[in-house]
Formats: sequence, C-alpha cells, structure tokens
Amino acid sequence: MVRRVQAQARVPALAAALHRADRPLWTCEVGGTGDDTTLGPQTRFRIGSVTKTFTSVLVMQCRDDGLLDLDDPIGRHLDLPAHGDLTVRRLLSHTAGLQREPYGDVWDTLRAPNVDELVADLARVERVLPTGRRYHYSNLGMALLGRLVGERRGGTWAEVLTERVLTPLGLSATSVTPGPTAATGFLVDAYSDEAHPEPPTDFGAVGPAAQLWSTATDMARWAAFLADPAALDPTGAVLAPSTVDEMRWPLTTTDETSWAAGFGLGLILLPYPDRVVHVGHDGAMPGFLAAVYGRRGGDGTAGAMGCAVLGSSGTAAEVLELPHRLLAAAAEHDPAAIEPWRPGEPAPGPLRGMLGRWWGEGFEYVFSWHDGTLRARGADDPAGRPPAVFAPLPERSDVFRTVSGREVGELLRLTRDEHGTVVRMHWATYRFTRHQETFDRYDFRAG
Repeated sequence: MVRRVQAQARVPALAAALHRADRPLWTCEVGGTGDDTTLGPQTRFRIGSVTKTFTSVLVMQCRDDGLLDLDDPIGRHLDLPAHGDLTVRRLLSHTAGLQREPYGDVWDTLRAPNVDELVADLARVERVLPTGRRYHYSNLGMALLGRLVGERRGGTWAEVLTERVLTPLGLSATSVTPGPTAATGFLVDAYSDEAHPEPPTDFGAVGPAAQLWSTATDMARWAAFLADPAALDPTGAVLAPSTVDEMRWPLTTTDETSWAAGFGLGLILLPYPDRVVHVGHDGAMPGFLAAVYGRRGGDGTAGAMGCAVLGSSGTAAEVLELPHRLLAAAAEHDPAAIEPWRPGEPAPGPLRGMLGRWWGEGFEYVFSWHDGTLRARGADDPAGRPPAVFAPLPERSDVFRTVSGREVGELLRLTRDEHGTVVRMHWATYRFTRHQETFDRYDFRAG
C-alpha cells in the first residue's frame, strides 16, 4: 500500500510507521531524501500542523496544573492589544472566529513574525466570524496558545515542549529544527517528472502551529499516545488519560452538512463505522505533507494503535489518506487477539436480586454485573454500544453515580421494600420498575 501511494502520487520520499502494543513497530520507507542522506526510519520530515497537537497537550498540562482555566479569556494571562476576550477553549477548538493567519502575507513572503510583532499586529487582525458560531481554522490562534504556554511556564514554547512532552515520551527525533537527517521537501510538477525543492522556512512566533520536524516512528508513537495514553504514559507524567479523553470529545464539526469530521481540544476526530474513531491531525508545509492518527474502538483494534505517514511532496493528497487505510487494514487482516472469557466474582449480595430486566420510559433495560461493576444496557442496543457503568457512592447507601455510557454523571437510586428487595429504581430521576408501566403507574401486567 505504501509503495503504491509513493509511485502513483509521485512522492519523492515516503515514510510510514505503525505502532501497536501487541506487535513490533512496523516501518516502511520508499524513495529518496533528495540530498546526500539515506532514506530510513531516522529520516526527518516537516510535520506542519501536527505540531498543534503538541501545543494543545501543553495547554492542557497548564490547565491540569492550575495555571489556567479553559474558559479564561486569553487576555487574563497575556497582555494583548486586541482579542484578549477570546477564551482558551475557543482557540483550542478553532471556534474563536479569529482569522486564519497572522497579519500580512506570510505565505507570500515566507517571513513569519517574531513574538513582539505577532502580538503588536493583533490590533490589525480580524475576527472573521462571531465567537462560537462555527469551526474556522486558525494558525494565529494556536500561535497565541503557544505564547500562553511559554508565559505560564516561564520559558519558550520550544523549551517547554522538550522538557514536558518530548523527553518524557522518548520522542528524541522530534524537534523544531530539521537536523542532519532531514529529507528535502519538493513541489512535483503536475505535467512532468520534475520535482522542484521548496525553500526552507522558519515560522518564528507561529512555530506552535507548524514548526516541528519528526520521523514516522516518533509520530506513530505520538499517535498511539493520543489514542491510548495509559499505555504510553502509565504514570500520567505527560497527561492523565482522563484529560486526553477530554481532548478527544468533539466540540464542533468541521462541515455542517457532511458531519464527516469533528474537532476537539486541538485534535481532529474522524468517525468510521462500528464505533471506530481516528484521532490526530494532518500537516502541510511547503514541500511536505503529514498525517498522524491513532485508532480507537471497533473489532480488531489493538491497544496503543497509531500510524504516521510523512511525505516530501506538498501536493500528494494521497499521503493524508494512507494512515487511515493502514490502520483499517491492520485491524482487519492482523487483528488484536480476542481475550478469552473467564469466570469472575459474583455480584455483592445486596445487588444480586436487582440484576436482570427493568423497564423505564416504556423501554426495557438489562442490569448486570461484569468485571466488578454494575452495568446497564438497553435490551435492544446493538452489540457494539458501550453499557452504562455505575460506581457506588460510599457516603450514600444504594446510590450510584453513572461513570460512563448513557446518562453519564447522573445518579441511580435503589428503593427496597421491608424485606430488602429492590422494587424500584430511579435513574436520572426516571422511574424504573420490573414491569412496563405508564408514567401514571398503570401496570400492563396487572391490567
């Protein structure tokens, strides 16, 4: 698959890597670097906007450490001449309405502003849409968030990134500079086989949006972290898994008619059938394209499953589709092992009598005990839909909190008769009974 894309899309150098917890790292490189270095797993490519995922993680670290709140206006932490009312959350999700690029013709001159220029020019920057109205991608917004991270941590964005993300995760081939093993980026002529090298660029204060260079192997590991952080970062040194969950929650669609992609807190979310989601980001810079995605959910998906494809052509859009095809092919043709079922501990005595079928809002539900937790599913739910899972409240007898699935966050309360039998439940305040009843308590069994 990788060789076919390299040949048909005419990519001078193409590198792919697939990471999963249950197999050795898989890599494939095709083509040549365009210079005097050898193409291999050590070759670095410009990863463009994949950089934004790193900046977003740094912002969430600041939030978790109490240095900011996502609903803070950014002007609370930075002295800005304009747009200081935009919140951190809106900037992360590209719903702030800020114009796409810094003031001026950055892509014409290939000269990015320094930090002082970026801030000063905010007075001339447009808010092209009302805040919160819809998704509108903004490199400028992410640049401001990078500035925020540096200010809150007392260093530059690059310093904080190295110390707090790259080093803890072992991403030693990822940096703000190309290094000696970098491939040359090209524009491949549409009507001939000429590949013209693109000029090198340094994006200065816009670096938090697009500056990084990396290898496919490092980026496959990063994609695996975004999909399954507990496997790559078991101590939560970089981020707690619950925080990465928060980043993966879709806050907006990127297209209001197709709903084919969503955007969370700095992450692109691509849904596929059978409850599969690919999470990550694409990147494009002069002469380079990158796509870095982790896979979650669905049959055959392994733990810590991530894929990266990096190419040295600025126009081969097939590069951006390839990781999704590789992930799907791996899950289908080399699926994760199916863990055998084994008998477990019985439900606690006070709960055994309430397991089974209940009715609420006219629909039937099944309450069960699996893997040490109380669970509930709609009787007609498709097999792949996750159940609701409950956790007991230690301070309140017979009261549970829904911790995942349907009605997450809501309470489940059990009511017992004088013999201790559960005869009624209330979940999110809706009444549940052993037999179907109307809201005015007409029991169809009794007639």
